[in-house]
Amino acid sequence: MSDLEQTIAQTLDSLMGALAPFGFVARHIHPGEIDAVLDAVGKPDGGLTIAIEQFRKAEWPQQLTAFRTQVEKAADATLEAWGALRLAAVGNDIRRAYRALRSEARAQEALFPLARIIPQVSLFFLDPEARENAALKADLAQGMGKPNRGVLHAENTEDQRGGFSLFVPEDTRDDTPRPLVIALHGGSGHGRSFLWHWVRTARSRGLIVATPTSIGSTWALAGEDVDTPNLHRIIDFVSQRWPVDTSRLLLTGMSDGGTFTLLSGVQSDSRFTHLAPFAASFHPILIEMSERSRLANLPIHLCHGELDWMFPVDVARTARDAFQAAGAAVTYLELDDLSHTYPRDAQPALVDWFLKDRTP
Repeated sequence: MSDLEQTIAQTLDSLMGALAPFGFVARHIHPGEIDAVLDAVGKPDGGLTIAIEQFRKAEWPQQLTAFRTQVEKAADATLEAWGALRLAAVGNDIRRAYRALRSEARAQEALFPLARIIPQVSLFFLDPEARENAALKADLAQGMGKPNRGVLHAENTEDQRGGFSLFVPEDTRDDTPRPLVIALHGGSGHGRSFLWHWVRTARSRGLIVATPTSIGSTWALAGEDVDTPNLHRIIDFVSQRWPVDTSRLLLTGMSDGGTFTLLSGVQSDSRFTHLAPFAASFHPILIEMSERSRLANLPIHLCHGELDWMFPVDVARTARDAFQAAGAAVTYLELDDLSHTYPRDAQPALVDWFLKDRTP
């Protein structure tokens, strides 16, 4: 192994090692506990700080300029996220901590293109239980590089509203109808960042995932509903370009995105077959405004944390009881250690529920 190859390997190992603990941080972050969560993971960015310095000093051939740029972008965003998290801990600023985690998404976006050429990076972007699946890995290796696959964006830069980001699996199953997930970010969030909650699972399970950005600063929870027509346009856009399993259309979301999942998903003309709000608000008037024919046997997966400081867990329990009484097919998951955050570890159970009784 040449010196440059050794530098690349060490930097990528340090980079992925520094990225991995963000999942733990995002899962357990809670007001008053930011410093404790950071203490639990230590300083995973320490090795990356050293490695990226050596990486920058290396002699680089011209043909590796693009590769070098992607690694440096990913490393810089990773180090920025850890620095911002530590500043949030000093002031116990939970909203600042949420913003810091958006830099993790930028790091993953910069790193992901390297999955096409580096097997270790490809493994990083699979769910842990899928990393030993030899057939899946071979299928991805054969399919990667196809046009209009992987991560795509439609008018969805960080300063744009109303666009969407998209993940289409890079495997070889060109003619297989895919389940479609549309996942909605939380208030003041952005679909481009929220996509990275889903890429590993989508690659592992063969899902198409779209993550829209709300037209306003958050979803249309009051006043004119300008966002639902956009969701339907996304379904049409995807269906016209890739085979979609119309019996598996999931609308899901976090916080305001979860609340809008219910508001939009129970409408009589909704095309979604499954709804899955996380950490959502709820008011019983929603049931009264909905047609019972829409709610009858509608699969709804509710997930909420007992530690939620924004929407107390009693809101979710009320929603569970109200939808069950209205005839919906409700699955309810209450996590005793979850705050107001997206539980990445609950995603496998969500997808199992969504794909139940489906033959791949």
